[in-house]
Amino acid sequence: MIGLDLAGPSNHKDTVLTVFQKSKNHLTFQKMISNISDEKIMNEVIELSRIDEVVIGIDAPLSYEDGGGDRTSDKELRKFILSLGMKPGSIMPPTFTRMVYLTLRGIKLTREIEKLQTTFPINIVEVHPGAAMGARASEKEMEYVLTYKQILSSREYLKNWFNHQNVIGLPTGVEKESHSIDSCAAALAAWHWADKSLKPKWFFTAIHPLHPYDYCC
Repeated sequence: MIGLDLAGPSNHKDTVLTVFQKSKNHLTFQKMISNISDEKIMNEVIELSRIDEVVIGIDAPLSYEDGGGDRTSDKELRKFILSLGMKPGSIMPPTFTRMVYLTLRGIKLTREIEKLQTTFPINIVEVHPGAAMGARASEKEMEYVLTYKQILSSREYLKNWFNHQNVIGLPTGVEKESHSIDSCAAALAAWHWADKSLKPKWFFTAIHPLHPYDYCC
């Protein structure tokens, strides 16, 4: 199970990939790689797919709306997070100026992964880490979800909070960067999407061919 927090193509520094092993009813931390390029991401996916089936939750738009603006999924997720008491600004149209290069990287990377010749299947889902945490947080815990990108103590709280979500073994240091927390939450959302005994808190089905990946949190 991989959680991938992508940044734009020229921003490897803020890109984090985290690998977990699924065991019965929990995920166990295996490794975290920061400052990672597309090539290194691909190599990691290839290596893991030689061992077992791989599920990748990617925090980046993996499609865009023809003509620009929100996809239907973006509108629906924005409504959902507003119902949780979260701010809508974390969901921006994939073609928005601040998002377009991230969208480009997400589309390119996923299509390259799809082309890989692998021993075991690779499954990809678009995820929203903040929504994944907010949808599972209690009312009191929502303060930490709303502030984790700015405040270290909120990230420290969430690092321990993952244990209660059966995501275990996170090492000291994960809390230093919000991108690391996001990559763990991406894996959590992807796990609930892929595991038939679980289900995401919010889910939008892929619409082929223009929006080929499910979207969840």
